[in-house]
Amino acid sequence: MAERPRHILVCSCEATMPQAADAVRAACPGSRVSEGRQFCRSEVDRFRAAAADEGPLLVACTQEAPLFAEIAREAGVPAPAFVNIRETAGWSREARDALPKMAALVAAAAEPMPDAPAVTLVSRGVALLYGRDERVLEAADLLREHLDLTVLLTPDAVIAPPRASDVPVVRGVIRNASGALGGFDVTVDAYATPQPWSRGELTFGAARDGAVSRCDLILDLSGRAPLFAAADLRDGYLRADPADAAAVLRAVMKARDLSGDFEKPRYVDLRADLCAHARSGIVGCHRCLELCPTGAITPAGDHVAVDAKICAGCGQCAAACPTGAAAYTLPPADALLRKLRRLLTAYHGANGRDAVILFHDKDHGGALIDALARFGDGLPANVLPLEVNELTQVGLETLAAAFAYGAAAVRVLSRDRPRHDTTGLHDTIALAAPILSGLGFDGARIAVLGTDDPDVLGEALRTLPRLAPASRRATFAAAGGKREVLRLALRELHAVAPAPTDVIALPVNAPFGAVAIDAGGCTLCLSCVSACPTGALSDDPDRPMLRFAEDACVQCGLCKATCPEKVIALVPQIDFRAATASPRVLKEEEPFACIRCGKPFGVKSTIERVVARLEGQHWMYTGSAPRLDLIRMCDDCRVVTTTQQQFDPLGAPHRPRVRTSDDDIAGRADDTTPGLMPSDKDA
Repeated sequence: MAERPRHILVCSCEATMPQAADAVRAACPGSRVSEGRQFCRSEVDRFRAAAADEGPLLVACTQEAPLFAEIAREAGVPAPAFVNIRETAGWSREARDALPKMAALVAAAAEPMPDAPAVTLVSRGVALLYGRDERVLEAADLLREHLDLTVLLTPDAVIAPPRASDVPVVRGVIRNASGALGGFDVTVDAYATPQPWSRGELTFGAARDGAVSRCDLILDLSGRAPLFAAADLRDGYLRADPADAAAVLRAVMKARDLSGDFEKPRYVDLRADLCAHARSGIVGCHRCLELCPTGAITPAGDHVAVDAKICAGCGQCAAACPTGAAAYTLPPADALLRKLRRLLTAYHGANGRDAVILFHDKDHGGALIDALARFGDGLPANVLPLEVNELTQVGLETLAAAFAYGAAAVRVLSRDRPRHDTTGLHDTIALAAPILSGLGFDGARIAVLGTDDPDVLGEALRTLPRLAPASRRATFAAAGGKREVLRLALRELHAVAPAPTDVIALPVNAPFGAVAIDAGGCTLCLSCVSACPTGALSDDPDRPMLRFAEDACVQCGLCKATCPEKVIALVPQIDFRAATASPRVLKEEEPFACIRCGKPFGVKSTIERVVARLEGQHWMYTGSAPRLDLIRMCDDCRVVTTTQQQFDPLGAPHRPRVRTSDDDIAGRADDTTPGLMPSDKDA
């Protein structure tokens, strides 16, 4: 985890924006703040001197980050951290009112963030080029000195034989492919090798299906449907339209560099012991399986497994996981909340008003904000941009914490047409909306701004209705796992809400709720207790009883799916009293006392019902009171009584022997002897 910076450089960029050093000093107590006009040019020696000081350095500039990093490297000191306060605040029509925001952005950037774990992908440069015409051979010519190539032509390809067979060329169609960079498995149908005597047209020998190949990367120029879902997120799989020469060249240039060892973040940490996917072969929670765009998540018994090499880091699984088994790492939920807390605390401390949090990603949102600042009016002074790795990583805990810390509204900046499914994000917003409404936050507090036009973005933010934040602001510091952070954020939100309500109904698939049972149909078999992965359902060792702790329930549905009587229903809701409430009794009955020793051993109504059904109806319990009494005894007494009375468990009434096929064969043999007519046998 990086340390909090001890020295902060704040530049006015040659006086093109207000100087924010004083506001930053107030927002970052304990840090030395230096102000300047041009640290990257005329005042570069001041940067060198600051970099040479002990302790981490933060520079409020991102445009010249490469220059500052190079100077630090030449000086043999660690590269500084960077934060953008120019395009996000200083270059704006409301720049003079944006000092609280500038201070808040610097303070948030100064919050230490943990390093994400990494996974290594190893590629030896074994590449499969898949195409339908000469373009794939042209790509092979560009790559053959860099990669170990095999060209796979589609069956409809008509190509002249190459002058020299320096690159293997085969024919076939890829049936399926799996894996990622450094470990692709490919199955090919209609696989055939070329005939060496091909003359005007490349001809192939006999074809076969099911050929299997392994490679490190795939360059797909076939023009066919992609081999993978969310194909642009699959490391090592490059795809281009063969009719687009520029796109093919870009793909070739990327493929050329995909040999060696590569690191990518391990975006999701999975704790299998917390997963509520299944128990005893019965499936409960499957939220993550439905949301993963790349297929990186698969069932693995009672839990799921995440292939870190395939995972592209959308974070939808972690945002939707009700138990916290799947946790995002870039950054973890508690670290993101601590950054959000610093942002809003510093903003309000500098007398900022009506804060709107704008979540955005780097590639699309960052570029759109830059364009708005350079060519338009910039962001409004009360809009605080917060960059995240992926928009879909934003979970309910983050939204709840934003309003608890004093945000008036939240907007999420996405593409007009997202490249990948954002169902998880919209589900999270749909879950947060009734909670905020139920707690007295009126109006459209959370929404997605889908646009690719900076002017549309600026207009949408400038015309936002002014909504009042909570009159009080929470100050909690988040720590711990995702589920604990979520509970804490919701409790703190409830504590500062304008109109706190104890119970709020939620949409289906919410991670909170109650369990309702039809008490008349419940037999207290307690199979639901055995299936419950969180301990929300429990029994009593001394009495027939089913108890429920709502604070632990994640609405996984395992109890409902396991119940043999089908008397359990899920009630999605949030009860803010559940955290301090004792488990409530859903059903309780009198125990049945053993008629021999008096020890309670079962449910009284169940024992009586079994006796009533068997008495006089089954041969073992017809006219034999001692046998019927066995049902009314505990396990120990039943064994003792059976031994003393010498009951024969096989002493059933005589039944006619079951006739088999051997009896039929034997009967026919008695009537007819092989080789003789019936008249001869009778004679």
